[in-house]
Amino acid sequence: MIAATVVALDWGRRDTGWAMVLFCLSAVAWLVGAAVMRDWALGSQNIVLLLIDLLGVYRYLIRNPDPQTEGA
Repeated sequence: MIAATVVALDWGRRDTGWAMVLFCLSAVAWLVGAAVMRDWALGSQNIVLLLIDLLGVYRYLIRNPDPQTEGA
């Protein structure tokens, strides 16, 4: 809920990137729970969510934005 709130408030690239890190941690926790419970549907769903969250981490924390296209 914290990560979703930070993303919704749009406080900037860095804060959004750290919110994506929180989403990654949440997905990993769900993956552990899915493995313990042997719930493969939940596990596969969170693998996809983790990949999407990692893309967000890359986009907001790792990649340097192109200053000419960032405002567009």
